Amino acid sequence: MIVTNVETIPGKSIIEHYGIVQGSTVRAKHLGRDFMAGLKNLVGGELKGYTELLSEAREEALQRMVEQARQMGANAVVNVRFATSSVAQGAAELFAYGTAVKVE
Repeated sequence: MIVTNVETIPGKSIIEHYGIVQGSTVRAKHLGRDFMAGLKNLVGGELKGYTELLSEAREEALQRMVEQARQMGANAVVNVRFATSSVAQGAAELFAYGTAVKVE
């Protein structure tokens, strides 16, 4: 499965358009990560626990989107975007979406 954030794939032609596909996951903060983030705020620097959490969430949302495209018969997803939103205190949704197509 080809996944790209541009509208076309160089050297390939879109021969079929299946429509919008999406994948999402909702993640909550972890108490241990929260504690460490609080300490890190005192001295500055990267909040690695949150970086890992968001990386895992992006990958899961992306895989769910790809699976939906595969079920439609697509072999590529173009114009992929990510969005986040807060859904509850301490929990956020990570949402991946794009257009499922068949290319040759």
